[in-house]
Amino acid sequence: MASGRMEFHAQSIMQHANFAFVLPNDVEMAEVKDPRHYERPTKSLILLHGLTGTDTDWLYGGVAQEMAIQYNLAVFMPTAGNFFYLDHGYPGGNWGTFVGEEFPDYVRKVFGFCDNREDTLIGGLSMGGYGTLHTAFAYPERFCGAIALSSALRIRDLAGGRQDGVMPPAMFRDVFGDPDKLLESDRNPEWQYRRLKAEGRPIPSVYLAIGTEDSLYGANQEFRQFLTEQKADFRYEDGPGGHNWTFWNEYLNRGLAWLLR
Repeated sequence: MASGRMEFHAQSIMQHANFAFVLPNDVEMAEVKDPRHYERPTKSLILLHGLTGTDTDWLYGGVAQEMAIQYNLAVFMPTAGNFFYLDHGYPGGNWGTFVGEEFPDYVRKVFGFCDNREDTLIGGLSMGGYGTLHTAFAYPERFCGAIALSSALRIRDLAGGRQDGVMPPAMFRDVFGDPDKLLESDRNPEWQYRRLKAEGRPIPSVYLAIGTEDSLYGANQEFRQFLTEQKADFRYEDGPGGHNWTFWNEYLNRGLAWLLR
């Protein structure tokens, strides 16, 4: 097992970007519960942090190393600020391009991973759960599956002018733009999905999970209903739990088990 942190100059955000990584390159097979994952080439997983998070969250709070071992995954975790992994339309502010295009391209060139759709997954929690869905739907030719945990999917609330006090109203407007245009924009994963379906493009499989005590439970139920109506390739799970690592660690494992079944 190899792990570490690196940085590189990212043009899309015009700064040095930090990221952490875990590589299952010398795993002791006695540690592995299902050796069948080592009968295939190593797959890639990009893991996204939540609001106020960094590249080390999934290492120190989460189970990135354990998931890399158990599922034969090369895991890459970028720091991407509090911008919901969205583009702002100018160099220096294109966080969507960074996580969906420039970062995987850099990983491919340096590490040799994230090199094909069938072997590349993306996942994240809270803000990163939203970012997972947005990125997977913005770059469906790059990702075959998405694991969205406790996703910050209050798009309808934002469009209706309802906010929860976690972020200042000015920050919401800066990130998501005009609330009146939000539902029919690429900042709405439902709009993104409908567009992909209409264009006949490949759509990544989605694993969606939320704790029943999480304040985002209602918004995730709405998205679950949307995916059901669209007859999407998805799996939904919930269970006792709040907005915390106990829930995220368990359900990241469950999501990987489903996608890599």
